[in-house]
Amino acid sequence: MKTRFVLLGLGLLVATSVSAEGMEERLRTQLRSTTQQLQALQSQQAQASAAQLAAQNEAKAAQTQIKQLSAELAKAKGLAEQLNGQQQALHSQAQAQVAASTEQTGKFKKAYEELLVMARAKEAERSKLQVQLAERDTQVQQCSVKNQQMYGVAKQILTAYENIDVAEVMKIRQPFAGSARVKFDELAQGFGDELYKTQFDAPQAALSH
Repeated sequence: MKTRFVLLGLGLLVATSVSAEGMEERLRTQLRSTTQQLQALQSQQAQASAAQLAAQNEAKAAQTQIKQLSAELAKAKGLAEQLNGQQQALHSQAQAQVAASTEQTGKFKKAYEELLVMARAKEAERSKLQVQLAERDTQVQQCSVKNQQMYGVAKQILTAYENIDVAEVMKIRQPFAGSARVKFDELAQGFGDELYKTQFDAPQAALSH
């Protein structure tokens, strides 16, 4: 009976030992699995932390870039407004210059037309003076010819006085020397007619032309 109990006890002990070894192996396996899971979770957590840090860095970089782009956008907007203002100023200035140029051109055109009228008037006056000068030249030439004729008549008169006889002069002074007086009168009349012919009448010469 004791032996039976001993054997039963040994069997239970062996069974317990075998069961304990199996349980230990299962626990070890579970521990290894849990350790692996923990490591995997830690690895995932590390990756997640790294990803979060990278995301935070990227977010900071994005915020910095957004600020920089906003500043550049504001600068570009200000430059665009400045350029727009300059363009409007240049446009206004160009319009003012065009208006001033148009006004100046009008003034130049008016002055040119006035000068053209004056030039035509001066040209007409010059032509008129040229005609008058030609008439004066013709009159001078005629006057020169008349002077030459008068000079010839004067020489004839001097020659006649130089050749007149004293006796004839005495006859003229006598009351009854009619023939001598008539001859002298005829001579004087002839010289007077010649002198009359040598007179120069400018208006009459102008009318004849």
